[in-house]
Amino acid sequence: MNLIVCVKQVFDPETPAASFKIDPEKKRAIPPKEKPMVISPYDESAVEAALKVKDANAGTKVTVLSMGGDSAKEVIKHGLAMGGDEGVQLTDPAFDDSDSFATASILAEAIKKIGPCDIIFCGRQEADWDAGQVGSGIAELLGIPSVTAIKKIQVKDGTAVVERILPDGYEVVEVPLPVLVTVSNEIGEPRYATLKGIMAAAKKKVTNWSSKDVPAVAAKNKMLKLFIPVREAKCEFITGETPEEAGAKLAVRLREAKLF
Repeated sequence: MNLIVCVKQVFDPETPAASFKIDPEKKRAIPPKEKPMVISPYDESAVEAALKVKDANAGTKVTVLSMGGDSAKEVIKHGLAMGGDEGVQLTDPAFDDSDSFATASILAEAIKKIGPCDIIFCGRQEADWDAGQVGSGIAELLGIPSVTAIKKIQVKDGTAVVERILPDGYEVVEVPLPVLVTVSNEIGEPRYATLKGIMAAAKKKVTNWSSKDVPAVAAKNKMLKLFIPVREAKCEFITGETPEEAGAKLAVRLREAKLF
């Protein structure tokens, strides 16, 4: 089988919001220099899901696909170090400022160019914008079924049987291949990249495609404003000669503030 995993490089989700700066002109968040970018955590779960299928089906090939700047190669190498076989990177200034529609369109064209595949894996949502639209968008553009937020997948006789997370449990879905699935962290802890895997990944070639290979697509959404919310807090002490008096004053103050 041929599997493709779409991964994205994001700012470290553990970075405190207060340490970011905003470029109001370009409407971009600027992280602190000392914080390295990482693979989006749900995308790492998607790599793990693909590798589980590979482990259970001999002869399976896993291709790791990413669109982004030059540094996006790092997350592709991360997926290869975990156990992926090949990498494809989409890098071109024409791909910048892509929204979910444009990203899904470009990735869908790249997947067509890679060749026939049985399962496409995506994270259930990005760790930066949390839109969760790209995976389903790719499936729509490719005309294949999709199942979102899965926590388990098994392949048998040309079908995939997946467990899909619900608010109060999960459901079991059978879907024919090819299919796109978006993966949640309930799939299990992603495997660590071993030293052997890291050394092997260093030798694997990552194919680079630009807009000459995969056409850029114009975004349909335009960001109007990007800002970090300012939270203000006021502290007011209510005193009294006795606890009962302080309590009464507090009740009056809360009523004046229309808090009850």
